[in-house]
Amino acid sequence: MVEQYTGGEVIAKMLQMEGVENVFGIIDGTYFGFYSKLEAYGIKLYSPRHETSAAHMAGAYARLTGKLGVCMASNGPGVANLLPGLVVEQAEGNRVLAITSSRRTGIMYPDRGGTYQLFDQVAVIKNIAKWSETVPSFERIPEMMRTALRKCFEGRPGVVHIDIPENIMNGKFKADIPFMRPEQYRLTHLPEPSDEQIEEVINLIEQAKFPIIHAGSGVIHAKAFDDLEKVAERLEMMVTTSWGARAAIPESNRLMMPMIHIEAVNKIRNEADLVLILGSRVGETDWWGKAPYWNPQQKVIQVDIDPERIGVNKPVDLAILADVGRFLKKLHNALLEKERPLQLRDRSQLIERFVEERKKHRKELDQKLEDLTSPMNPAHVPATCRKVFPKESTVVFDGGNATIWSNFYYEIEKPGNILSTFKFGMLGAGMAQALGAAVADPAHPVLCIIGDGAIGFHPQEIETAVRYNLNVVYVVMVDKQWGMVKMNQHFALKPFKTLIKKSLSEEESIETDFQEIAFDKLASSMGAYGERVSDLKQLEGALKRALKADGCTVIHVDVDPVKHMWAPGLKHFKDMHLEPKGK
Repeated sequence: MVEQYTGGEVIAKMLQMEGVENVFGIIDGTYFGFYSKLEAYGIKLYSPRHETSAAHMAGAYARLTGKLGVCMASNGPGVANLLPGLVVEQAEGNRVLAITSSRRTGIMYPDRGGTYQLFDQVAVIKNIAKWSETVPSFERIPEMMRTALRKCFEGRPGVVHIDIPENIMNGKFKADIPFMRPEQYRLTHLPEPSDEQIEEVINLIEQAKFPIIHAGSGVIHAKAFDDLEKVAERLEMMVTTSWGARAAIPESNRLMMPMIHIEAVNKIRNEADLVLILGSRVGETDWWGKAPYWNPQQKVIQVDIDPERIGVNKPVDLAILADVGRFLKKLHNALLEKERPLQLRDRSQLIERFVEERKKHRKELDQKLEDLTSPMNPAHVPATCRKVFPKESTVVFDGGNATIWSNFYYEIEKPGNILSTFKFGMLGAGMAQALGAAVADPAHPVLCIIGDGAIGFHPQEIETAVRYNLNVVYVVMVDKQWGMVKMNQHFALKPFKTLIKKSLSEEESIETDFQEIAFDKLASSMGAYGERVSDLKQLEGALKRALKADGCTVIHVDVDPVKHMWAPGLKHFKDMHLEPKGK
C-alpha cells in the first residue's frame, strides 16, 4: 500500500518494531521529520542539555534493561558534541544506536567546499564505532536501517551509527514499504554451545584442583546473574570479575571475591589451575591475564559472543563461541540433569582461606570509618549511602578518587545495578548515566556519588532531572581540587616531602586547586532540592530527606582534601598501567 512518509518516520516505525520505547537527544530542525513522529509510534523523547549526555543516557539505559539504547544528534556541532559520549559507550560495550542528521545531499559526502556546519561525520565515527554509514536516498532507508540494527545485535555490544541527510530525513515521499519484523532480518536467537562443549567444560572442571570463574561485562549484558551464581555454587568455583562486571553476583556471596580485594584476587588467580572466562576481553584492568597476577600454567576456557575476542590476550585450551547467558543456562541445566554425580575435589578449605582473607581486608578498610573528624573522611560517604539507600537502587560512581572511595566502601547486593565508566574513566558521564538509570527503573531512587571535578563537566543535567521529574540523588564529594592528579603530581615533584607531609602547599602544585562552588545552591537554582553537609552526624539525615524529596536532589559533602587524595588501592591502580613483569 502506497503511503506518504518522511524519511524520519520510516526510522521511527522501524524503531517501534524493534521494541524501542525511548530516544535520547536534543531537538533540531534538521531531523524534525524524525523526532516529531516518535510520539505517534509510542516512543518518548528525553532531551538532555548536551548531546554527550544523550549518548550516556542511552548507554546506561541499554546496560540496565538489556534493550537497545538510541540517541540522536543534529549535523555539525550536534554530532561533534555527541562524539565524546560515543567514544565512551563503545569502550564500555553498551548497545547504542546513534542517529544523526547531515546537510542535504549534493553539498557533502564530499564537501562541496565551504559548506556550513559540516565535517565528515561518518568517517570520524567509523573509527570509534562498530559501524557507521550515511543513507544516500530515501529508498535505501529501510535496507540500511536493517543493516544498522543487525550490527547492533551482532557480537560484542557497542556503538552503531546511521547518518541521514536533512532533505531525506525531513522530505515527504510516497512509497510502498514492506516493513519487516526483527526476526526477518537479523538473528534473534543468540548462539549457544554444543552439548559436546558443555560436556568438555564439566570434565575439565572436574579434573581441576582449584577452578575459578572470571566474569566480564558479557554477563551483565546477558543478565545471566542467577545462572552464574547457581553454576558457581554447584561447582564450588570462586568468582572474580573485570571492573566492568563488578557484582556479577551479589558481593555478599562467599564465592565472590570483589575486585576491591586486589591482593586476594591476585592470589586466587594464581592458585587457580583452570579459569572459566565469561564475556571478558581480559584487558589491561585484568593485567592482560598475565603473570605475576595470573597463573601462566592454568588451563583456560573462554566463552564469548565475539570470535575476535577469544584468545587475544590469554591463550585458551577450549574456545566457545556463544552468548554467555545461553552458555550458563545450558551448563546449569546439564549439571541438574547429569546422571552420574560430579567428581569434584574438596576445595572448601582453600575457599575458606580466601573468605577469611576478604574479611580481614574488609576489617582493615573499615578502620577509616572510625575517623569522626570534620570535614569528614571520604570513606563515610559511600558507607553511609549504602546504609540509607535500598539495595534495589542503581548506583553510579563518577570521578577519580570519588570513584575509588565509592568502590571500596559500597558493597553491591543486587547484580548489575552499578554504573561507571570502568573501561574509559570519563569524568562527568555519571551525571547522565544517572538520568538513563532513572528512565530504566523509575520505581527506585538512583544514587550518583560524584566528585566536584566530575560534576563540573555536566552540572546542567540537574535541570534535565528536574524537568522530567527523575528520582536522582547526586552526592558530591567536594575537596576543591583535582585530587588524583594532585597526588601523582606531588609524588613527581617532591616524593619524599609528599610522603612525610601527605600533601604539598598550593604554591607547590600546578593548577590543581578550585575555587568554591556551592553545589547545593547550584541545584536549588535549577529547581532541585539541595543540602550541604561537612559533618558525619549530618549526612544520614540529609540522605533520608533526599529520598523523601522524591525528585532530583544534590547533597554537597565537604570531605577532607588530604585524606581524599590518599584513596585506597592507588598503588595497584598505578601498577596496572605498567606491563606485567611475569614470565
